[in-house]
Amino acid sequence: MANRSNGAGLRALTLAAFLCLRPLPAPGKPQNARGDARDADRAFQSALAHFDARRYAEALQELQPLAQRLPQSFDVNELLGLVYAAEHEDAQATIYLAHAARLRPDSGAAHSNLAANLARRRKNTQAEVEFKKAVQLEPASYDANHNLGEFYIHTHRLAEAIPYLVRAQSLKASYDNGYDLALAQIETGRYREAQRTLGELLQHQDAAELHNLLAEADEKSGDYVGAENEYERAAHLEPSEENLFDWGSELLLHQTLEPAEAVFRQGIARFPRSARMQLGLGITLYARGQYDAAVKALSLATDLAPHDPRPYLFLAKAYDVAPTLADEVQARLKRFAQLDPQNARAQYNYAMSLWKSHRERNQPSGLGQVESRLKTAIALDPKFADACLQLGILYAAEHRYSEAVDQYERAIRLNPDLGDAHYRLAQALARLGERARAQREFALYDKLHQRQMAEADRHRSEIMQFVYVMKQPQP
Repeated sequence: MANRSNGAGLRALTLAAFLCLRPLPAPGKPQNARGDARDADRAFQSALAHFDARRYAEALQELQPLAQRLPQSFDVNELLGLVYAAEHEDAQATIYLAHAARLRPDSGAAHSNLAANLARRRKNTQAEVEFKKAVQLEPASYDANHNLGEFYIHTHRLAEAIPYLVRAQSLKASYDNGYDLALAQIETGRYREAQRTLGELLQHQDAAELHNLLAEADEKSGDYVGAENEYERAAHLEPSEENLFDWGSELLLHQTLEPAEAVFRQGIARFPRSARMQLGLGITLYARGQYDAAVKALSLATDLAPHDPRPYLFLAKAYDVAPTLADEVQARLKRFAQLDPQNARAQYNYAMSLWKSHRERNQPSGLGQVESRLKTAIALDPKFADACLQLGILYAAEHRYSEAVDQYERAIRLNPDLGDAHYRLAQALARLGERARAQREFALYDKLHQRQMAEADRHRSEIMQFVYVMKQPQP
């Protein structure tokens, strides 16, 4: 699923040429007015033809003298402003577009063109004023309403955009306007409205991206069956990497594991270099309890996208229950720790793999690097409760109980619901002879453990968390 928060992925706002061509006013002295007007009109029409053909330099050559001869001509100023805008000379464009708007203050198109130019220059306060003027002047104009709605979207004011996009859509059924409206409705939690908008669009065009977006609206409104069906329709209409991935992810999210595996394998067959397809397959296999196969898929995902932290996160988790590929996993976790030395999770995962290797091979020495990596992880992320907990466990294993207590207490301050930290703290306190405190910690652990055991399917919750992380865009 594409990440579309704060209007990302919406259609780009462009400077629309709303120029309404009219005969130029007759300039100059009365005795030469007719001839001058014909010459000016020919020059203007030639400049307009150059503009339409995107020969902007030629258009400028003809318009600049015209602007000097006819400084009060709306048409000349408007077209010259549009030419400068097309040449990305936005400051110059503002001069002429603003003058055109002053010359014809009742023209919604003139205010719209000026507004778009100001928006491109990031003068958003002024742009908003001009866009609103256009709507006030032409409330029944699709363009005026659409442009103001798009402006609000691109300034991350989605709720303000919706009424104008709704109005524009009622004036003219437009695919782009409707798509952006539905996306804004989803981003602001108006899922039912988005479903209606997309349903109307689908009556006119059976597009894969509309089914994909409708699936997102269905998912967020709690219609999981509808979401799955829409993702499937999108994938059948357009079996792109994104659509197949979204379909597989939806199946995985709701524990339809065999079909999810089939979809991800289909995606891998089509896109063998897709890291996220391998990631999806790896998580699916993990959810099915096929841990060795999951590790292999996740390892391949890290090879295809070495800088993406997500496969490593899941690889470390699967590795906990699939030790047979320890050397391969450790090599990849080491690689990521080297590739991203400022990533606390990378340092932590590599430290844990080193420690696990030491334990399984009965190597009493060599824990110094584990301690160093855990300390690095904590330094990089002082709120990393799990790293504090593991550092405390390491100290306790070395009979450094006072230091262990400090780390356990720090972990609990960061995460009071960390049951294992309470249990380990109780053990360390007992070793230090602080039995009263130890009993209190054991009692807290018992309460937390009972509450956790009473919770709904924890394994499913874990998989859901994995899927949500997996759907985030690659860094």
